Amino acid sequence: MMIIATALLMVASSSAFALGQQNGRPQSSPATTTASAEPAGRAAAILVSPEEDYRIGPNDLIDIKVENMPELTQAWRVTASGTFLLPYIGRVTAAKKTTEELALLISEKLKGDYLKDPRVTVSVKEYNSRSFFIQGSVKNPGVFQIEGRPTMLELLTLAGGMTEKHGATAYILRKIKTPASKQPEMGKTATGSVEKSETESGSEEPKYEMKTANVNGLLKGRFDQDVVLEAGDIVNIPHSDVFFVAGEVNAPGSFTLADGTTLRQAISLAQGTNYKAALGKGIIFRENASGHREELQVDIGAIMSGKKEDVAIAPNDIVMVPNSKTKSIGGAMLKAFGMTTITRMPL
Repeated sequence: MMIIATALLMVASSSAFALGQQNGRPQSSPATTTASAEPAGRAAAILVSPEEDYRIGPNDLIDIKVENMPELTQAWRVTASGTFLLPYIGRVTAAKKTTEELALLISEKLKGDYLKDPRVTVSVKEYNSRSFFIQGSVKNPGVFQIEGRPTMLELLTLAGGMTEKHGATAYILRKIKTPASKQPEMGKTATGSVEKSETESGSEEPKYEMKTANVNGLLKGRFDQDVVLEAGDIVNIPHSDVFFVAGEVNAPGSFTLADGTTLRQAISLAQGTNYKAALGKGIIFRENASGHREELQVDIGAIMSGKKEDVAIAPNDIVMVPNSKTKSIGGAMLKAFGMTTITRMPL
């Protein structure tokens, strides 16, 4: 009976273990659950720059631990002005300080009156002042927390690279910092005049400035296009531009505009012109700075034969190859006689 009972107990234990494995219920894996719930488009951890120590900034969440003072041992949010209010000490300036510098400052203020030998450690829990934004034709757009001053190439790498149909130009939007000399002085003017001054200064200066970089050139080794980013920068990489070829071509339609595309390449992408094309009367419809379309007269025949300089194609250009009435009549006559092709003989 003892042998049978032991065997039944072993079978029951094996079944319970197998059922637990099938249900996939490891009881000690909260980190796995947390990692899977992490939102897409964010870096798993902050990218640390080896060139400089991180300096605390506005909206960062810092974790302070003071030995024998549990009331100070907690997380504190740095305000927009770069300070936070700490009991016993008062308002402490944390902005532009490293964690070691801030720990030393707090230790000096506690020493003597509150603790004989304060032991303070400071760490950054959330790097909210080091936010970089990227959107558009990247695989993982979103907000990334990066320590130091990253380059655009590093941010593109964190975003998983660009999608297949990305544009050639990246646009970097950067907030303009108001000089201290132009900020209104609250103590010297009335409230009404201060509000007027703020309104006037806001209307005179734009809130953002824009920089551009050629991402195609950057990925091909033109590192002069690798812009050094600042916290708060917004990088936008639009989808690839297109242009259109219409009229007397063999394959009219829209085409992706690659960097450096010319009229000769555009006609080649449209599989060349047909017999009815008036090659000397080509037109490019192009948007000007005001958004209106202009007509550019081009001699397609001379450009294709190399007698004239090639023309660069701009985004949203419409290349029109007009019809030659004489050739159209001749083509209709050939069809009437059952001839679909004609061979041009040299004169």
